[in-house]
Amino acid sequence: MTRLKTLLDEDSGTSAEQLSPVPCTNVENVERLNEKAFANRDFYVGDFKEILPHGKGKYTWSDGTVHEGDWEAGKMTGKGVLLWPSGAMYKGDISGGYLHGAGAFTAPDGSIYEGQWRMNRRHGFGRKKYSNSDVYEGEWKEGVHEGNGRYFWNNGNKYTGNWKRGKMHGRGAMEWVNGDQYNGCWLNGFRHGSGIYQYADGGYYFGTWTRGLKDGKGLFYPSGSKRPSLKKFCVSLGYDNGYKSALSQFPSLNLEECMVKKPSVKRSLSERISVSGVLRSSSRISHKTAENSRLSDSGREFIRHNSSGTFSLDSDAGQSEVQENTAVVYEREYMQGVMIKERIRNHGELSQKAEKRTKSHAKETKKSSCVGIIGGKNSYHLMLNLQLGIRYTVGKITPVPKREVRTADFGDRARITMFFPSKGSQFTPPHKSIDFYWKDYCPMVFRNLREMFKLDAAEYMMSICGDDGLTDFSSPGKSGSIFYLSHDDKFVIKTLKRSELKVLLKMLPKYYNHVKEYENTLITKFFGLHRITLPGRRKVRFVVMGNMFCTELRIHRRYDLKGSTHGRCTDKDKIRENTTLKDRDLSYEFHMDKSLRKFLFHQIAVDCTFLKSQQIIDYSLLLGLHFRAPEQLSGLLEDPNMMPKIESSPAGEGLTTEGELLFPSKGLLLVAHEPSSVSTEPGPHIRGRALRAFSLGDKEVDVLVPGTGRLRVQLGVNMPAQANHKLSHVEADSAEVELFEVYDVVLYMGIIDILQEYNAKKKAEHACKSVKFDPMSISAVDPELYAKRFIDFLNQKVFPEEP
Repeated sequence: MTRLKTLLDEDSGTSAEQLSPVPCTNVENVERLNEKAFANRDFYVGDFKEILPHGKGKYTWSDGTVHEGDWEAGKMTGKGVLLWPSGAMYKGDISGGYLHGAGAFTAPDGSIYEGQWRMNRRHGFGRKKYSNSDVYEGEWKEGVHEGNGRYFWNNGNKYTGNWKRGKMHGRGAMEWVNGDQYNGCWLNGFRHGSGIYQYADGGYYFGTWTRGLKDGKGLFYPSGSKRPSLKKFCVSLGYDNGYKSALSQFPSLNLEECMVKKPSVKRSLSERISVSGVLRSSSRISHKTAENSRLSDSGREFIRHNSSGTFSLDSDAGQSEVQENTAVVYEREYMQGVMIKERIRNHGELSQKAEKRTKSHAKETKKSSCVGIIGGKNSYHLMLNLQLGIRYTVGKITPVPKREVRTADFGDRARITMFFPSKGSQFTPPHKSIDFYWKDYCPMVFRNLREMFKLDAAEYMMSICGDDGLTDFSSPGKSGSIFYLSHDDKFVIKTLKRSELKVLLKMLPKYYNHVKEYENTLITKFFGLHRITLPGRRKVRFVVMGNMFCTELRIHRRYDLKGSTHGRCTDKDKIRENTTLKDRDLSYEFHMDKSLRKFLFHQIAVDCTFLKSQQIIDYSLLLGLHFRAPEQLSGLLEDPNMMPKIESSPAGEGLTTEGELLFPSKGLLLVAHEPSSVSTEPGPHIRGRALRAFSLGDKEVDVLVPGTGRLRVQLGVNMPAQANHKLSHVEADSAEVELFEVYDVVLYMGIIDILQEYNAKKKAEHACKSVKFDPMSISAVDPELYAKRFIDFLNQKVFPEEP
């Protein structure tokens, strides 16, 4: 008989050996025909088939474990009851010696599970009542909560929504016993992403969270306010596509009362709301000659929500009650739980703001070259077609034996073409979209590129083709391209012009060799190249890329840096929550470890040499910043004792009610790299070893990020730095003093937009603009000059070497 190979329950307190009864076939004597005693002191009473238990019977092991029920050829199969000396008991289906099917398990600590089992693990739908009276009912996978489910804490708190690996993950709603509610996105047991927090007194807060703390922009509607409009709320914060996304992606939520958006869509702070300005009262200050210079502490405020459900406005000058006003709405901005900005608006101002942004977005969309194809119902059809095609291509190419690419894999014949009729065909499944033709370019090349980055074919398909779908968002540039983001944040899919497609196919052999040779390259990682032909012969071309901002940390600000100055600033009226800023908008210098900086510029030089060889210009460094709240603000965080904590339990890790400080805000710390201690893996845009830091004796390093964990430092990923913002010149004792604000930041970066050749059109553009503007200030210049200017700008202005 086969042993029970795995633990029945983590809470049973019973060892694997105790749960693995093995009958002995060495018969010492037989007292009666239906009884057998074994040499190891096991005993069986019941039916036999030849010498094996078969039928109904009761088997008692020498350690006291008992099974009474059905047997088949010496194995427990059918219905039965298992009793262990520890007091644990199982009653239900058993198959081949395993708990398999439906059954109830009572652990020694008194916890009870009733539901489905698979190979000794809770798997399927089930209900468990824990020893502390907490209750979970919902879906299980391999012994932990995964899927849809509800958890009831013994103190009255309740969560309903999605789970992953035993933690709240995805979309869900939390209700606290005091009447507060949160409805939105979760990540590993924490509020993370967009959602709505409803207070017991009727107030609402629409905003974003990072690992349980408010982080980013939001709107607060006090108790008694007019019920907020979902559509106006989306537009007022700059989420022009958020309304439709919410309707399609969160059908289970009450959208009349809340707005939620996928957690994978990262946001950045607007340049208009300067981090240096709003934190001026509390950030660290460095200066060159005057140690006594200080900034004013005026204007520092935060909101506290107390247990009675009322709100008070605290400041250094004192406290004053916030009076209910049905016309007042508060625009707020948070950084790791600290409110750093607040504006008081009324409903009329928000409505005008929403209308203005809606019209602006409509004008921008009208200019887009893809609007005729992407707009309306075609957006859904195109997204579905893309998923169908990628699923077909990856499924077709994956079984091909692994081999190195050949010259023929880059040629004109290296294509997969297929027709997808809506009714289906011999080779394609039926679908709910329109008929379309699919073309996949160089599939073997891109399969090998995916394997270089250890992307599993099944996970790749699930990321892009899963039920959660794709999120579409507009391009921040002039190209009018449409971007899709996978639900897990790993991949970005971009529409290409025909000219860009040709450039990519032309450079693909050299690109493949470059990525293969330099594992730390910062150049965009391409994982697929496709084309969809719709009725009317309209062609849409797509490229699948790794998302450079695939991280648990919120990207507070993004910059697109080219090194040119003409036209490289952002109109303040067009800056929104997710705006990508440009060269002249950058007001920070970033200082990092000497070795990290050396590795960075070595790779930038290598990548620019490759781009020069391909006659590429107009590329840029996409830079993402994650700011850490200064230590001086830690005392201003909302009082963790104002709200009750959720009881510690398998599903309640890290959860507190609104205002709870989960982790103290401290600076970043570089530590020696320990692979077993790293909490997260880098995204699919990076590979290679951890970087070495000069400050730690040239050892490979990780960065400790309070509230997130230990992250591996790699080129372009999780790179710690200090952001210096120059404030002003002050005369002190007849000496000139330079004041700086200094912040800890985590940097994410990569070189993007590498598909523009310096062709005849660009040469003509250079000639025309050189007449009106400084030739060194315009983007369209010779590739040699472009690369030099790009590197010099990063070296001198963005990442200057410390004296």
